[in-house]
Amino acid sequence: MIGFNPLQILLILKAHYRIALITFLVVTAIGVAVTLMAPKQYVATTDIVFDVKSTDPVIGQLLPVLPGYMATQIEIINSERVAQRVVKTTRLDESPSIQADWKKETNGQGNIEAWVGKLLLRKLAVTGSRDTSILHIAYSSTDPAFAVAIANAFAQAYLDANIELRVDPARQHARWFEVQGKSLRDNLEKAQARVSDFQQENSIVTKDEQYDAEMTKLGELTSQLASAIGRTADAQSKQKSGSDALPEVTTNSVIMGLRSDIARLEGKLQEAAGNLGKNHPQYQRMASELDALKRQQDVETLRVTRGFASTKSVSRDNEAELRAAIAAQEKKLLDFKSRRNQLAVLQRDVDAAKSAYDTVTSRFNQSSLESQLTQASASVLSYASQPTKPSFPNVPKGLLVAVGAGLLLGIGAAFLIELLARRVRCTDDLTQSVDYPLLSVISKRQDSKLGRLLFWQRKPA
Repeated sequence: MIGFNPLQILLILKAHYRIALITFLVVTAIGVAVTLMAPKQYVATTDIVFDVKSTDPVIGQLLPVLPGYMATQIEIINSERVAQRVVKTTRLDESPSIQADWKKETNGQGNIEAWVGKLLLRKLAVTGSRDTSILHIAYSSTDPAFAVAIANAFAQAYLDANIELRVDPARQHARWFEVQGKSLRDNLEKAQARVSDFQQENSIVTKDEQYDAEMTKLGELTSQLASAIGRTADAQSKQKSGSDALPEVTTNSVIMGLRSDIARLEGKLQEAAGNLGKNHPQYQRMASELDALKRQQDVETLRVTRGFASTKSVSRDNEAELRAAIAAQEKKLLDFKSRRNQLAVLQRDVDAAKSAYDTVTSRFNQSSLESQLTQASASVLSYASQPTKPSFPNVPKGLLVAVGAGLLLGIGAAFLIELLARRVRCTDDLTQSVDYPLLSVISKRQDSKLGRLLFWQRKPA
């Protein structure tokens, strides 16, 4: 209505009020008829709440909330998988009327469950509340009882599908881990058999204890060798040193007795020399006895010193034997260490195979438990109840819309006709159509009254 002032609008409506009124009445009548005759639609709503902060029932860890989680659940509810489950649950595919419609529509081609599921999805609306973990499953139908049944069926089908979506991957993982577990168990048994065979072939009972025992034996042989070397050196030193200074000579009982007799006899011999003289027979006899005692002392001393040589010889022989024993023990330890290293390599293979087997077994047990879950991550907050009033048509709202539409279309029709055949109905129409100044106005009485009613009076320029 750009370019029209209130007076022009009223004059146009006055000129075409019949068309505007007829259009208003026709449109309003059609709107009222459509509102009253439209089939009633009943909406049943089931609410589902999600436990987004729940813990995993198997491992006990807090489940993460992924972005877009609620949008994903809405898509799952609107999926054909859930819809076909609803068809199976409610047995709609067994209805004779539905089967007849399906055959008429598709000529019996395709899957009736998928066809019925798509029909159900057309009247399904899934919405979520802002900043909440609640979804509303609404289904509309001309039958309120059917709407309730389908809404609740969709909720239950979604819960079942929610469990399946968690269980199916776990079952696949469990089957895969089971196959891998058998293979890894065979590898572990083979590795353990290799270790056992190696231990039997090399007579290894406990590798650490046996190695420690052999090391102890080597230490004992080394200690014995050191002692033998010490004895040899001691015997050699004593053999080279003077015989009188040796403790074995000075502490020998026979030599000590002989030395005592020699000292005593030397004392008597000196006394006899002073009293009897050196040529006296008694002195000569005592001198002979002294010589005999000294020779006997020399013999005993020689016997003791000869024992040092024997000891040195025995010690050297013992030293040689100990060196040979140590060399043999060292070779034995090297061989044992080599075998122990080979056994350690085989044992590492066993440990690696056991670790892999334990890991797969643990994952298999976890997947097996997950595959047996019967609890969904959501639950029904409130089941749909049978509505008492239809959601469509809304009679008051429909009548209001009909009246509004009739009024707008009536006014639009009046202005459309005016635009198609434009006429001069007031001074503004004349001044807008020509560029000449207005000199005077000759108006009817009703025009001035109409202007006064509008509290607006145009004066000639």
